[in-house]
Order: sequence, then C-alpha cells, then structure tokens
Amino acid sequence: MIALVEQAMAGDRRALARLMTAVENDPSVARDAIREIYARTGRAHTVGVTGAPGSGKSTLVARIAAAYRARGHKVGIVAVDPSSPFSGGALLGDRVRMGSLAGDRGVFVRSMASRGSLGGLARGTLDMVRLLDAAGYDRVVIETVGAGQSEVDIARAAHTTLVIQVPGMGDTIQTLKAGILEIADLLVVNKADHVGADRTAAALEAMLDLGHDTARSVETTWRPPVLKTVASGGVGIKELVDAIERHMAYWHRGGGRERERERAERELFEILRSDLSRRVYERVGRDGIDEAIARILARQTDPYAAAGDLLRRAGLGSGHPIRERSAQEEE
Repeated sequence: MIALVEQAMAGDRRALARLMTAVENDPSVARDAIREIYARTGRAHTVGVTGAPGSGKSTLVARIAAAYRARGHKVGIVAVDPSSPFSGGALLGDRVRMGSLAGDRGVFVRSMASRGSLGGLARGTLDMVRLLDAAGYDRVVIETVGAGQSEVDIARAAHTTLVIQVPGMGDTIQTLKAGILEIADLLVVNKADHVGADRTAAALEAMLDLGHDTARSVETTWRPPVLKTVASGGVGIKELVDAIERHMAYWHRGGGRERERERAERELFEILRSDLSRRVYERVGRDGIDEAIARILARQTDPYAAAGDLLRRAGLGSGHPIRERSAQEEE
C-alpha cells in the first residue's frame, strides 16, 4: 500500500484511482492511507455544490472546473451519485455530464455512490478530498446527491458551499422550508434565462436581508452573494468563480476558523463512534448483539442499559448491566 501511495502522490493518475478505490472499499486501508498522506493535506480549497435534482449541478461543476483550469489551477472533482436501494449500485451519471473535461490531465474526476447516506455525501467523501489535496489538486469540487432537504453535510465538508436554485421549480420555498439557506456561502440561481429568475434572486436577497447582521464588520462576517448563471451556455461562470475566490480569501482571513474546528471535532467523534462500535462487535460477537436486541424487544431492558452492558462486557466501560425485570415489576 505504501508503494501505491507514493506513486499516487508522485502524479500517477492510475495509482491515484486505484488508491481511491481501495480507500473507499476498505476502512483499514483508509486509516493507513490517510495516516501516510495527512501531512500533505490542507492546501486545497474545497467547494461544495448542492441543490435539488435537475438544477444543473453537474454542468455547473464542469464549467467551474474549466474556469479554474484557465486560471492555471489543478482541479479535483468528487461527484456523489444516488445509489440503488436494491443493488447498491449507481449510474454515476455525473461523470457522463462532465465529458467535456475528458482528456485534461489537470482535472481528476472521481464518481462515488452515496450507498444510502442521507446527508448528500458518501461516507468516504472526505477521504477522497484528502487524497486529491495531497496529490496536488489545489481546487477540489464536491457535488452532492441533491436530495433537496438533507444536504447539510456538505457545509461541514467544504470550505465554500454553493446552493443552486432554479426558477420555476419551487426551489426557493423548499430552501427556506428546509433551512438550507443557512448553509450557503454563495447562492446561485442557475438557468437564469428561464422565466422567474429575477423573482427567485429577489426572494433570496430578501431572505438574506432578514437574517444578515448589518451591525457586524464585513471583515468578520460573510453575506452570501446571490449570483445568476446559465451553466449550459457558460454565462456568469467568471463572476461565480471570482465570488468563490473572495470567499476563500475571507476564509483565510479567519472567517472559517470556527467551522474548521467544528469539522475536525465532528469527524473525530464519528471515528470514535465507529471504532467503538467495531470493537464492541469484535469482542461481544453477533450472538451478544442479538441477545441484547432480544431483551430490548421483550422489554426486559431499555436500549441505554443494553448499550451500557455491551460496553461493560467488551471491557470498554463500567456500563449498566442488563437486568431482568422481576415479576413484581411486571405487575
């Protein structure tokens, strides 16, 4: 695995693709690989793109990538597609829509299946971003599934989050209803050549006016700009990339410090939770888990007490032993 990491970091695109596949499929490989490359990370600026299906995210991402390439940047793209609830597979249609980038060795596109994740991202997305970062891609764009109302994970994964709206689809109301407006660093009205684009942009500006604290210095707060684009025709892309770069400068002035800390804390606790679950399973076994579930279903214990007992039996805490309910309690 070390040799594969070294080849990928040296610019071997095929090795990078193989490393990504290994990291995505095997948690133990992911741990080892991230440990090897982590010191190389932290240089890329990550842009998250989210919005409802049909809002033109993939076309917009391709345009952003092309604009960054024209400015001399290397661009990594992680495109997450929804996976089948039956087979677990995915069409990976985002890669099809980004065919215009094919052949550009300064762009690396990685498609991933969401595999049932409800937050718009696949579980290994952050690892893919880190691998691209370490491999020298200084701009990394993440495109989410586009579930519409479960996209908050992207705000925790990206430095700059773009929320895409389309006129005439009711998206503005959905955004306000879902609270997704709060995660946006930039609001983009795509397909702005359609009827209602100006009305959609005005509605977003009005909502921002309600929530924006004008008393705070512009140096310490960020008011999401509302931009209009026609991704299919390349209209408004330069202005959009300029706005992303302004937000990047704001981030590096200290505007992203708290979010960076929150992201690190959240990821640390997720890893601890996953590791703890794995250790309990290894030490207690499937039979022990099934026994605890049976006791919960029989109302002989509650889920908290059952979890405490499993931790105790796994040697990971004092816990609270599962206690049979007495006949007197039953009465």
